[in-house]
Amino acid sequence: MPVRNRWTLHSYYSLCPYAPDNSGRILAAGADLKSRVAEVLILSPNGTILDHFGAVPTTDSFWHTGLWQSWSPDSRKVYFQTGTLRHPRTTRFDLLDRSSVTVGGDIEGIPPLGEPALSCEHGMLYAAGYGSGRYDESSSPVPFQAREQHGISRLSFSAEDPPRILLSTREILERHPMKDRILEEDRKIKKRLGSHDGLTLMTYCVRWNRRGDRCLFFFGNHCVAKTRGEPRITTVFTADHHLEEIHMAIDLSFERRGVHWAWQADNEHLIGYGPSTKSPSQYTLSEIRYDGTGYRNICDHASGGHPSTCPADHDLIVTDEGIATGGNIVFISRRTGKTLKKVHLPKFNGETEPPGRNPNRICHHPVFNREGDRILCNSMPNENATLVEIRNLPQIS
Repeated sequence: MPVRNRWTLHSYYSLCPYAPDNSGRILAAGADLKSRVAEVLILSPNGTILDHFGAVPTTDSFWHTGLWQSWSPDSRKVYFQTGTLRHPRTTRFDLLDRSSVTVGGDIEGIPPLGEPALSCEHGMLYAAGYGSGRYDESSSPVPFQAREQHGISRLSFSAEDPPRILLSTREILERHPMKDRILEEDRKIKKRLGSHDGLTLMTYCVRWNRRGDRCLFFFGNHCVAKTRGEPRITTVFTADHHLEEIHMAIDLSFERRGVHWAWQADNEHLIGYGPSTKSPSQYTLSEIRYDGTGYRNICDHASGGHPSTCPADHDLIVTDEGIATGGNIVFISRRTGKTLKKVHLPKFNGETEPPGRNPNRICHHPVFNREGDRILCNSMPNENATLVEIRNLPQIS
């Protein structure tokens, strides 16, 4: 689905870009490489631009996740990022009357049940070193060590209801099952870097299940620059819609490895890359129930890609892998662990690479539509990133 003269991508693999009204419309973001100005795009099922709005300068995060554009449950409104990493803003745009409301705060997709949203400080990831590998606390929207001032906030679009923290990073640390060990590492950092410093802990990546009654969120420092010398701390928690029933689903800290955890289509289980039961220092495609029970390795696939399951057939997994010539979209049976199909996506080999999440490729972020009969993913076959839709999915039921 090439969009002429636009570097185009959908937002993320855990956020469905297809309109909830079953119209087949696709929500994307596109930027002009020369002006570095981005817009929200609404595409027809065939990739024609039906609407565009919200011109904003690109930030470093745009090349990975666009503007985090997402649909309202009734498909009438679109939510997207309009601020900067240091000064985050979110806009709600009404497609019918063309009105908009902008508030402070960052959301990575509106919840499936609609407003209010849960907001984290997305810019803290980049200030810690995500992508660049450079630590720059001055660019963070909130000081890292002010742990009571960041975490998960409630964000509505009413002037009478300003954003407020519901669960701070400090509160999460206090209830963490590994609190004592984390605080011991915190003291080591303070001893080495000064009493004003400490572990670069934050709360980030709120992800909703499709039913909208549960979310997951990450806690830790897994993106911090290696120059800090901090031990890896990464924990995935789950919670109900009101952040009252909280579970530690899986811990990936210290010697345990893992990445990219999201909800399965059954709304009960998570899927991602977690420690191999044979060798915990290695990771492999795995799953676990939201309450931390039933962990198992699905197979030996270890790309560290972005896995999810099909809404129409919970046995069908899609994930991605990067290779020297581009990347693959990979379909796997959840029951047997067998690879069913691979679809190759080439990469651009120009003299200079355009901006992207990684130097030589874009993250493919494969995502199922709501019916589960097609996949949308990002690709970079030339200087402009391009959406690719895969319709011939393997049948395994």
